[in-house]
Amino acid sequence: MTGSAARALSRSLLDLCRMRKLTIATAESCTGGLVAAALTDIPGSSDVIDRGFVTYSNSAKHAMLGVDKETIDTFGAVSKETATAMAFGALEHADVDLTVAITGIAGPGGATPGKPVGLVHFAVASRDGRIVHKECRFGAVGRSNVRQQSVIEALKMLLDMARGPQPPLKRARAATHRLRPRASRTPRRTAGKRRRTSRPSAPRASDS
Repeated sequence: MTGSAARALSRSLLDLCRMRKLTIATAESCTGGLVAAALTDIPGSSDVIDRGFVTYSNSAKHAMLGVDKETIDTFGAVSKETATAMAFGALEHADVDLTVAITGIAGPGGATPGKPVGLVHFAVASRDGRIVHKECRFGAVGRSNVRQQSVIEALKMLLDMARGPQPPLKRARAATHRLRPRASRTPRRTAGKRRRTSRPSAPRASDS
């Protein structure tokens, strides 16, 4: 079920990116490259997928994606801040339009106070400056299940980002209005011609 869902999402994402001429790079930690594998499993994906960063260790996140060591020390490798930095780092290190970053605790070990097994942080970034973060707590459902569910979530987030923002309706109308020709005005009187002074009208009888 999960495999067929990932394949269907991958096809939809690749088709949409081809239509919109978008390219993708992945930055994965706990999934170990499974998102990139799901996408490249589809024939012809090379016109959309550029590369995948598998940054399993903290040093790899810093060396390959430019994530500040201070960010990891302060918030932890599994955090919103690190996931966001990974997504932006992938944008900086790859000439692509969209990136997705995944960092989490797949289990069975690795849990810390406040960060249980099954906690995964996702971030999707776009070249136009959009960034979306999501935190999922899948629970202790097994290492393989956490990783597979993370792949599904990452593909869904990429698909939403690839659809892009809808153009604002007000701006579209304003642009259309500016293109319409203005109504011609009657030419003003030249300064040399004097206006006729109107004669004072006779006083009206007051109402009683």
